[in-house]
Amino acid sequence: MPDLILGSAGTPGAEITVETGAGAVVRRSVLPGGIRVLSEAVPAQRSVAIGAWVAVGSRDETDGHHGSTHFLEHLLFKGTATRDAMDIASAFDAVGGEANAATGKEHTCYYARVLDADLPMATEVILDMLTSARLDGEEFENEREVILEELAMNEDDPVDVAHENFTSVVFGDHPLGRPIGGTPETIRAVPRDAVWEHYRRTYVPRELVVTAAGGVDHNQLCEQVLDAVSAGGWSLDPRATPAQRRSPALDAVGLVPTTGHALTVRRGIEQANVVLGGLGPVAGDDRRFVLSVLNAVLGGSMSSRLFQEIREKRGLAYSVYSFASGYAETGAFGLYAGCAPAKVAQVVDLLQQQWAELATRLVDGEELERGIGQMCGGLVLGLEDSGSRMSRLGRSEITMGQFTTVDETLDRLRSVTAEQVRDLAAELYAAPRNLVVVGPFDHDVAGESLAR
Repeated sequence: MPDLILGSAGTPGAEITVETGAGAVVRRSVLPGGIRVLSEAVPAQRSVAIGAWVAVGSRDETDGHHGSTHFLEHLLFKGTATRDAMDIASAFDAVGGEANAATGKEHTCYYARVLDADLPMATEVILDMLTSARLDGEEFENEREVILEELAMNEDDPVDVAHENFTSVVFGDHPLGRPIGGTPETIRAVPRDAVWEHYRRTYVPRELVVTAAGGVDHNQLCEQVLDAVSAGGWSLDPRATPAQRRSPALDAVGLVPTTGHALTVRRGIEQANVVLGGLGPVAGDDRRFVLSVLNAVLGGSMSSRLFQEIREKRGLAYSVYSFASGYAETGAFGLYAGCAPAKVAQVVDLLQQQWAELATRLVDGEELERGIGQMCGGLVLGLEDSGSRMSRLGRSEITMGQFTTVDETLDRLRSVTAEQVRDLAAELYAAPRNLVVVGPFDHDVAGESLAR
């Protein structure tokens, strides 16, 4: 079955339906106001996960609003016109459910997992939070302190520090290079009025995507969404269409580096944290299936090259892996290792050697099949969880613009060749490489290691 092309366009009332196997059915509807609703009904499943996605992330903040998106993630749980924070928490606790939220660079999601009978309650509460947040002044100041503590906690985690600085170095002055949660300086400086303005500007019907998976009836869900947003006071223009998806042709200032950068961040810790890498494919690149297999072979498991060479054979690291992230017009690819400070240069050499090896020689059949098998098995096992299915729908709508069925995804993974893995590894390796090292150093260990 071919991909289900979603597309930002679509008039209210437009609907797409596709069977995904084993009796599961994905449906997508565009409601008045341009609200999009996607569901995956899974037979005999008693739980359901629901997510209310706003296609706005930290990269969408303007000057004076930095940190506002993550600020809102906190504040929406603090109360609405009809519920206080305790009411919101109690609603989910009373039915054994769970609710949370996550802010990304290109979207924000408020989600819950409950029994199927409690989906109407979860839909009502989450959309009440999203449409009717009060952003009370006293709560705002309390939550400012909470966020500052969260940022301080992240600063105390050297792995977070390494990855955050890697992102900043790779994306440079582009908005993707900013930290999702803001900085202590921007959080202290941002006024309530700025966050309120950001909320009113971005939390609008045409940016809203509601996804649900598990024991869900699509028609009932659409009715519940309309009732909830109407109760929240949203005006639903019957002619409105969904917001346009981000274009890969967006301004890419700072995303075409000519040289790599080395950054050493001093921390009084026992271990050095090393991140090596650079730009990667965009989220919708057709080679994303090749990238998944490449990542599995290079550093995605205990049998991967990085794990075997650096940890098992040499005992130089406890944690070592590769990673990739994709966005509308760019992406990132990197390798991480935590090692003794005295071993940084050796570990960086080994990271580059293993990457270069993958970029110049074909993986053998057994290794390729193992990488493909890891990705296929991980995909299917992950979809045993309704939350994973719900998230997959949201990412498909907001980031990818198409929904790929499990069978089609498995077919694409199984069609990946050794030549494709080598060619993509070579392309990534040929791009300018950046190195970030966090540890107890008084000298530029990153610059020295990258120059070797």
